[in-house]
Order: sequence, then structure tokens, then C-alpha cells
Amino acid sequence: MAEVIVVEHEQAAGELVAESIRALIEAKRDAVLGLATGSTPLTVYQALGRSLSARPLDVGMVRGFSLDEYVGLPAGHPESYRAVIDREVVAPLGLTPSNIRVPSNDLAALPAAGTEYEQAIIDAGGVDLQLLGIGRTGHLGFNEPGSSFASLTRVKTLTPQTRADNARFFASPDEVPIHCITQGIGTILRARHLVLLAFGAGKAAALAAAVEGPVTSSQPGSAIQLHPHVTVVVDEAAAGLLANLDYFRYAWANKPAWQGI
Repeated sequence: MAEVIVVEHEQAAGELVAESIRALIEAKRDAVLGLATGSTPLTVYQALGRSLSARPLDVGMVRGFSLDEYVGLPAGHPESYRAVIDREVVAPLGLTPSNIRVPSNDLAALPAAGTEYEQAIIDAGGVDLQLLGIGRTGHLGFNEPGSSFASLTRVKTLTPQTRADNARFFASPDEVPIHCITQGIGTILRARHLVLLAFGAGKAAALAAAVEGPVTSSQPGSAIQLHPHVTVVVDEAAAGLLANLDYFRYAWANKPAWQGI
């Protein structure tokens, strides 16, 4: 069973997870982070930035791998995940740009891009901590319902729901790409620690299915139940449909502090 931590608000979640990432970097200066994009992980990056400013720490050796990238956006597009990672993670945290990888969306190189990305993760020694959000369709990364739990980095077609959810980042819904390249569920499950964040009532059904529902490719998020070290950090609204909510609260309240998350 995943560890579920219910916090008061997104900022509290960001502080909690940022301190865990900081502790990881202090113990392993060349730690490998799995970087999620979208609005969900922003509070983590912002809290980590504040922590690094208040208590400087050398992060020059930290490495990172983005979960996914859109296919078909022109180079330099502000909503490409390369641009988002550079803007919201690399620059604010002072990471070394060459140490942070995003899947290639170069159309000419696309057939081999997934295999090359998988090898780059392996060559880095694997991901130490993977940040995750969850979509309303239950998707992890851009692994939509029906994705194989053994899947690796590859090109996927986004559902209309996912495109609609992401339209807020674009000038119009028609600008949201139809295709992406994403780490597979099998790739995600190789990370040593998964940290999944979810906020708001709109994520409650997908979260409950991921944490407590049957393990099925119809709910990609349920793959986290197969991982030995999963931390789920949510606000009250996102936790609203969890059947075991009282137990999750009790377990967190009585967890030894030295265990961290």
C-alpha cells in the first residue's frame, strides 16, 4: 500500500517534498531526479528554490529527466516541456542545463528517440526520485488508459480529455499537440522512489482508483500499487474519495520521523 500524506494545501505539499529532495541531494550530490511538468509540481520546485536560497547547497551535479515532451511544437515554443523545464526548474534551482534531459521531439529523430532516452536513463544509473502528477483520465506522464504496465519511452496519442485539460497553457485548444513522447509506465516503475502529488476535487476519483482500486491498465495510475516505495501527497479535496483515509492519517501521524517520506 502506498503511503498517503494529506496536507492542508499545495504549499504544504511543496515544502514537504522539497525537503525530501534536498535530503536526497545532500546524501547524493549527483542524484537523478524525474521531473514532472504542469501546474501540480510547481509548489515543489518553488519550495526547493526557496530552500536553496536560504541554505545554499551545491546542485551542480544533480541530473534530471523529464517525464515527457510534446511532438510537433516548433523549436523554442514556450509550452514545449524543454522550455518549461528550463524556465521553472533549471534556472530557478541553478541546475546545470546539460545535466537535464527532455525526450527529443525532433520529427526526423523520433523513431529512435524513445530507445535513446531509455538508454540515457540507464547510463545515469536510474532515477532516484520521480515526481508525478495524475490526470483526470488516470494517466501518469502521458500514459493514457490502456497503456501497458511494461511500456517504455515512446510516442503516444493524447486523449481529447487530456488535450482539453492542457488547453489552458495554450492560446487556443487547437494548438495543443495530438502526440507526445513519454516515459512508459515500465520506465516510471524503475525509479527508486515515486512521489505522486494531487490537488483538488477534480483529481479525487483518479487518485482513489490509483491508490485503492484494482490494478488495471484502464487506470494507469494504479500501477503505483506495484512499486515498493511510493509516497502520495494530496490536499483534503483530492483525498475526499479514499476509503482508507482514516488509516492513512493515523499511519502518517505515527510514523517515525527518521523514516522521512
